[in-house]
Amino acid sequence: MSDRIERSRDRSAVALVRCASYEPQTVQDAFDRGIELLGGIERFAAPGEKILLKPNLLVAREPERAVTTHPSVFRAVARRFVDASARVAYGDSPGFGRPSTVARRAGLASVADEFGVWLADFSHGRTASFPDGRFIKQFAIAEGVLAADGIVSLPKMKSHGLTRITGAIKNQYGCIPGPLKAEFHTRLPNVDLFSRMLVDLNRFLRPRLFVMDGIVAMEGNGPQGGTPRPMNVLLLSTDPVAMDAVVCRIIRLDPTLVLPVVYGEEVGLGSADAEYVGDPIESFVAPDFDVNRRRTSTTGGPAWYQRLARRFIVPLPVVVPRRCTRCGACVEVCPVSPKAVAFEGGDRSSPPVHRYDRCIRCYCCQEMCPEGAIELDVPLLGRVIHRE
Repeated sequence: MSDRIERSRDRSAVALVRCASYEPQTVQDAFDRGIELLGGIERFAAPGEKILLKPNLLVAREPERAVTTHPSVFRAVARRFVDASARVAYGDSPGFGRPSTVARRAGLASVADEFGVWLADFSHGRTASFPDGRFIKQFAIAEGVLAADGIVSLPKMKSHGLTRITGAIKNQYGCIPGPLKAEFHTRLPNVDLFSRMLVDLNRFLRPRLFVMDGIVAMEGNGPQGGTPRPMNVLLLSTDPVAMDAVVCRIIRLDPTLVLPVVYGEEVGLGSADAEYVGDPIESFVAPDFDVNRRRTSTTGGPAWYQRLARRFIVPLPVVVPRRCTRCGACVEVCPVSPKAVAFEGGDRSSPPVHRYDRCIRCYCCQEMCPEGAIELDVPLLGRVIHRE
């Protein structure tokens, strides 16, 4: 084992550990093996340090829906950091709902109570300067994050409408208090700008360790309305770029299409050229994983080109009426004003309707629809260009 660790120091190590179920001891054994491959738990926390566990708590969903970090993964990580005498807290800023409510529904709150891990303050935040930012020079960060000595990020392996995958890099977006996340979507209305922001956010926060729950991932209409897909893998790394690039290779997605990976490597956040330790990556590859592999380019170029691309090439969020329950979640989370999706005349007897001339293609409506009733539809020209 030590030889493999030594060889990995020239490149970022990503530990891949087979884990075939969420049975607590099975996950514990997988995590323990992975953390030893990276040098042991002592590498990531000293006694008395305040360690924040940052899971993916997008919305209040049961663990079997594969929307949030599974409580068995949270349990395995929390146990070892508590054993290391760290002072452990946890939290996230959900896309919808109060952090405490979401944590309870997702099954994490009961685990936290068992180990004396407290829920950090993710409802309030303050501005923190980041002079070294390449794109963003200051962030509003949750108080619970700023109070921590170190962050351990617990992302979920899922597809995503905007960034193709949501993984290690994007997980830190939840360190921004909920109401302020919508502001970034309006300020950064395309995936290029949004990805650059995510990279600077990670450069500012610098989590010490990433532990990705890929035991059951989500494919298709992610990050909430997709389909659970067993992948049987737990991934560990100190490098979010390397981890997300490994996920791309597992699902046969070209990493150069995932802009957080591209920009993260470009500015030195991490390296997409990873050293694999643990189980062979070939044993996890799923070439039929349902994810956006289109090579649509809507970034760069003159303003007129971007306007045309958004109208005729870029995927549009479309309501599927038979699934829509008219709950209004999509209307509530739409960050633009006036709303790009709304009930016509305030009449909730029919599904809400999109106004694409207002839509900034942030896909918040698709991301937060609890019924998976909003899908991304590629316009005809986009399908012709990319032979879909």
